Amino acid sequence: MSVLTRTEIAGRIMVALDYANAEHAEGLLKQLEGIPCFVKVGMQLFYAAGPSFVASLKERGYKVFLDVKMHDIPNTVKGGAESVTRLGVDVFNVHAAGGKHMMEAALEGVDKGLAPGRTRPIVIGVTQLTSTSQAVLNEEIGLAGTTEQAVIRYARLAHAAGLQGVVASPLEVTAIKSACGDAFVTVTPGIRPAGADVGDQSRIMTPAEAFAQGTDYVVIGRPITGAADPRAAIEAIIDSIA
Repeated sequence: MSVLTRTEIAGRIMVALDYANAEHAEGLLKQLEGIPCFVKVGMQLFYAAGPSFVASLKERGYKVFLDVKMHDIPNTVKGGAESVTRLGVDVFNVHAAGGKHMMEAALEGVDKGLAPGRTRPIVIGVTQLTSTSQAVLNEEIGLAGTTEQAVIRYARLAHAAGLQGVVASPLEVTAIKSACGDAFVTVTPGIRPAGADVGDQSRIMTPAEAFAQGTDYVVIGRPITGAADPRAAIEAIIDSIA
């Protein structure tokens, strides 16, 4: 990774607003005010606060990753992609397991929903969740091979469908870039600063390690949102990368 400024580093950190309501999310945003990070709105907050909350984030100048992991028949995903594109989100994701046709339909939805003069959102595919262990992959999901092999297979499929990148653990970033090219975007959850609680994640790295692997964005939730001083926590993470 080339040398980045603190502002550039902040812009590649996606803070997960994993809250039950907009009020709690606003409390964190107030503490992080002035730090130009991405914010990630996941299912819990989106289902509680709705599209209007996302629209308000965009009105205030935030970059938004809408993490709702669309996975349905192609026509339904096409409609969902059109709707979130109209919201003006910067990044959203679909499950690569839905297949190439479904991912292509998502891009058709983007084309339909994109207003003149608006920036096209980055559409990324979910490969395997960072909570997925080797045993879960083989014995419960029913896929043979290693976790990395499954991730690379889905990354190649997403690339072939025309998606701009994937969500994957930091452990697979190098292999994904090798298979799909350096311009193929990687968004990596499973990020835990040194000494942080691992929680329910199985495949993790520190922020600095993930960027050293060549990832484009890191998603960080509880180490920031659960900290006694969230602002100090993200500043420390930026320092560790810088």
